[in-house]
Amino acid sequence: MDTLTRMRAFIEVVEAEGFSAAARKIGRSKALLSKYVRELEDELGALLLNRTTRQFSLTEAGHTYYRRASEIVREIDSLADSVRESSGDVRGRIKLTAPRTFADAPVGESLIDFAKQHPDIVLEIHLDDRFVDLVEEGFDLAIRISRLESSSLIARRLAPFSIRVCGAPELIEQVGMPAHPRDLARAPCIIDTNGRWLANWPFRGDDDETISVAVSGPIEVNSPIAARAAAVAGLGFAVLPDFIAAPEIMSGRLLPVLDERILQGGGIFAVYPHRRYLPAKVRVFVDFLVQWFKAREAA
Repeated sequence: MDTLTRMRAFIEVVEAEGFSAAARKIGRSKALLSKYVRELEDELGALLLNRTTRQFSLTEAGHTYYRRASEIVREIDSLADSVRESSGDVRGRIKLTAPRTFADAPVGESLIDFAKQHPDIVLEIHLDDRFVDLVEEGFDLAIRISRLESSSLIARRLAPFSIRVCGAPELIEQVGMPAHPRDLARAPCIIDTNGRWLANWPFRGDDDETISVAVSGPIEVNSPIAARAAAVAGLGFAVLPDFIAAPEIMSGRLLPVLDERILQGGGIFAVYPHRRYLPAKVRVFVDFLVQWFKAREAA
């Protein structure tokens, strides 16, 4: 049995966080994966995994080996991709992380449309609202919705993005239309705990400086969809992604406020690590997303 096969087995076990889960994922037996990892450890002369009947963890050597082995396997797969691409045959698996907000919103259809057009590429989608470490956790790329800060990653802009502060008409009738961001400090607000700002909302101040307004309210929830529902129910003002707020604004169930005070410069980005070779399957996927959003914006 070659080292590369054992290496792939070890990576699958680490990323699935256990032998049983890895076996189910790739359709191999737990005993076979255990055998491959044990042979790899014998070959290296080092213990890579601490395993008991109830616990599973990487040793220090295992952490080091996993990082380097993941890079090596990705480079090998990238080389294979480049050869396949030259013959018009792009296939494989893309490990993608994206916010739940993205997948739940209409823009999430872009992932479904890609899968329909490219049946030979498997999208392994992990929905997570935290900023995932792509290299450390073995992801090919991420979809990120934010004002992008300096990074060691490569980012390709897919679409503009902004937030909206919204309230239900009946709420505005009760508490009044906010004329300045500071007015929100005295009004009920819905806190999205997945948001970067939590209960301190940023706005453009009177002299174009950035100001922060401390807000509070009856609900704190880790979902913009739930925050939108609470805002529609009149429980408070909410900061929402524009594509989440848009349907309710168009229906009149939510009214935007303080649009002229919203900070600009956000976007939806495809983000991936610096690599010597960008896998063809990843390039095909990112190019598809760019065209999908371009067509959506023109429609």
